[in-house]
Amino acid sequence: MKIFLIFITSVLLSFNSFANTKISFALDWKFEGPSAPYFYAIDKGHFGEENLEVEISAGKGSLDAIPKVATGAFPIGFADINSLIKFLDQNPGAPVMAVMMVYDKPPFAIAGRKSLGVTTPSDLEGKILGAPPPDGAWAQFPPFASANNINVDNITVEPVGFPTREPMLAEKNVDAITGFSFSMYLNLVRLGVPEDDISIMLMANYGLELYGNAIIVNTDYADANPEIVKGFLKAVSKGWADAMKNPEDAVKSMVERNPAADLALETRRLILAIEGNVNTDYVKENGMGNIDIARMEKALGQLAETYEFSSDPEISSFFTDKYLP
Repeated sequence: MKIFLIFITSVLLSFNSFANTKISFALDWKFEGPSAPYFYAIDKGHFGEENLEVEISAGKGSLDAIPKVATGAFPIGFADINSLIKFLDQNPGAPVMAVMMVYDKPPFAIAGRKSLGVTTPSDLEGKILGAPPPDGAWAQFPPFASANNINVDNITVEPVGFPTREPMLAEKNVDAITGFSFSMYLNLVRLGVPEDDISIMLMANYGLELYGNAIIVNTDYADANPEIVKGFLKAVSKGWADAMKNPEDAVKSMVERNPAADLALETRRLILAIEGNVNTDYVKENGMGNIDIARMEKALGQLAETYEFSSDPEISSFFTDKYLP
């Protein structure tokens, strides 16, 4: 009888392992604090509960995952929804769509130094702004400038690389830089810039109605596997909920995959992302994952200030809530 029970247990374990669906998930950036909730969802067993085995791949920027998912190289990814909207305008009918909003407020921001006289948007006039050309925050600078009546002709824009962005501000070679709020802040602190000398202007707090990064899917894959997509989003939502309760423990899951990461630093980065971008007043009242249609309409209007759409974008062409838990 004991041998029989051992055999049955072995068969069941093998069956469960076989039954798990493997999914590759493309991140927007390298393994840092804000990516911890996805690893936490793995380690807490949330993906396993949905019979999913998830492999997470690092990215190279907020645009990186869109073509990966659109081509089917990855069924699911994490990307800037504004870039997705433009991608679909340029590639109508491409099989990619956003299915869960994560950054209710995008982390697009301007980082300045108070000692250089940069604390508010109007302070940027007459100053040097360092901006990486492919940076998502730099792409949104025109509507941010328009919302704050900034004369961009009075700003000297210095193209910089991602690795040199914060060092240039730390060395006072530029007066301000564009980027993600939580990354710039902590990178500057790590470079020795006093925290009380850093000013972070989150564009969403200065008139920008845009949303940020969302979970995106290949629509051909989602149409064929709706329950898998629903299970994936359910597990992600649990991972974020757990990370909000215990950020440091969540970051430990990420550090296991990136041993070079600093636990304390990345925990702060995750907390900054939660407080500034994820767990907003709207999310606290309405829950995580969906969008406000009226706000999105305003966001499309702001995108149109600097981007000429080939046709009027329909929200249903780039976002759906039908897979949300």
